[in-house]
Amino acid sequence: MCKSHLHRFLVALPKCEHHMHLEGSLSPKLLFALAQRNNIDLPSLQDDPAFASPDALLQRYSHFTSLDDFLHYYFIGMSTLVTARDFEELASEYFERASSDGVVHAEVFFDPQAHTSRGIDYETVRDGLLSGCRKAESAYGMSTKLILCFLRHLPVSEAAATFHGAKGDLETGVLAGIGLDSSEKGFPPSAWQDIYKQAKDLKIKRTAHAGEEGPVEYIREAVEKLDVERIDHGIRLAEDEDLMREVAKRSITVTLCPLSNVRLKCVKSVAELPIREFLDTGVPFSINSDDPAYFGGYILDNYCAVQEAFLLTLQEWSKVATASIAQSWCEESRKNSMLSKLEEVIGDYV
Repeated sequence: MCKSHLHRFLVALPKCEHHMHLEGSLSPKLLFALAQRNNIDLPSLQDDPAFASPDALLQRYSHFTSLDDFLHYYFIGMSTLVTARDFEELASEYFERASSDGVVHAEVFFDPQAHTSRGIDYETVRDGLLSGCRKAESAYGMSTKLILCFLRHLPVSEAAATFHGAKGDLETGVLAGIGLDSSEKGFPPSAWQDIYKQAKDLKIKRTAHAGEEGPVEYIREAVEKLDVERIDHGIRLAEDEDLMREVAKRSITVTLCPLSNVRLKCVKSVAELPIREFLDTGVPFSINSDDPAYFGGYILDNYCAVQEAFLLTLQEWSKVATASIAQSWCEESRKNSMLSKLEEVIGDYV
């Protein structure tokens, strides 16, 4: 809990999550349970003492040295997901926590290549996650969307095959759009230009991770070569003032993940993030949890961390929340409903 006098306001704010990897919400407790149920061998204690227990694994998560160090554990966790039931439970675990943090709309990533490469059918992954989405909508009154991500450390040809296989779901709106994630350094976004052009031609929504560990030039590539509608992370954007103004002019949303950036040592503290620069130049952004089971913070924790670092005013938070709603990939009627709820909350605190 943050100590700000606005804490109750932050709790009450209707929140939109735009950057959260469902596989990154796999808690150690569920990971161990799925490994046992599916007869998955986790690393031996001799190889990695962190797998002694869920608590030991959670403790190890607090000592990541880099994005790739995190990804090592991330992909081990994924290996325990096998059946549609597993994927449904994964999604349900996240949505329950997100709802308690005030999330009313969640657009969440998933990585089909990480599963199809293990022999898990795409349909198994999709159906399990969609079932979790439907249950959350019924139980918590939230709206949900799934965004299919390509793994940038794998060949572009595999991403193209994944895109082709999911094209029907993307065109019909079963999936909300495409994204690009995994290891950033050495994998510039422009390599996926052809896929993103196809997606644009089909009017499919597009986002991409850029400028987390990679340079600001990766953000420029994502904007100019991929023609993204969002930039995920994007913390290097302030290093290029011309590009930052262009992003603001085009209303390209940056999906910030403050606690993730600190945990992966992209910045030393939340205070180093360009939140003030974004507010001053009009760059729309949302605040998100990224991989909350691994980074020690869900969305409310991230809101609180930002407040402690920047002491935003109620008006500034209202601006952030309004942009988060306006930039969501959902129907206008849903946006209007969320904006009405936001106005009620603001009215209670003004």
